[in-house]
Amino acid sequence: MSVPRARLLELMKAQCEIFATTYNPDGVRMGNKILRQRLRGPTMAKYYPPKGPSLQNLYSEFKQLGLEGINEEWEDWQEHLAGRQQRGKAPPKKKTGPPAPTKGQK
Repeated sequence: MSVPRARLLELMKAQCEIFATTYNPDGVRMGNKILRQRLRGPTMAKYYPPKGPSLQNLYSEFKQLGLEGINEEWEDWQEHLAGRQQRGKAPPKKKTGPPAPTKGQK
């Protein structure tokens, strides 16, 4: 002997009211599973350390205060570039004239 569908739906509705769950007789996807999950944003924000100031920013702050900082990496890089320029291996200087016409334009 089978129970009529209407009776089962009434029973399901009463069950949902008692246990404070969502009444969904058609089984439509509602996204409640996702909405019940904890938020991930605060946990991920705690995992990554906050970005601090870079050395370049600190040196520029010192210069504004009148203090002189020594940036050895920057000075080494400048010496390296100067050596490349003497040997002719440095990138060419930027041109400031009008742009050259492209192919097919006159």
